[in-house]
Amino acid sequence: MKHPIHRVNSFEVVGPYTLRVAFDDESEQVINFEPVLAGELFGPLRDLTLFNKVRLDPEAHTLVWSNGADFDPATLHDWAEHVEALQKQARQWDSVAA
Repeated sequence: MKHPIHRVNSFEVVGPYTLRVAFDDESEQVINFEPVLAGELFGPLRDLTLFNKVRLDPEAHTLVWSNGADFDPATLHDWAEHVEALQKQARQWDSVAA
């Protein structure tokens, strides 16, 4: 099974926890990350100051944060297909932390 490789070309902060992400195939996604920000790696991104320090990694061609958090570019590209599973995982991380 061949899996397409996607690369993030650019992004723009368009709201709290929300980014417009542009890909190398000229598509875009507007992604609200807030529902998936939980757990040891993604939970710290609930600090909006940290979240807004997102940058584009020039080698991996994806979004990265200074705490080591990142998302696979294919996941970002096809966010609608993955968001439900990511939200479920975030709820599990939150329940473990509680």
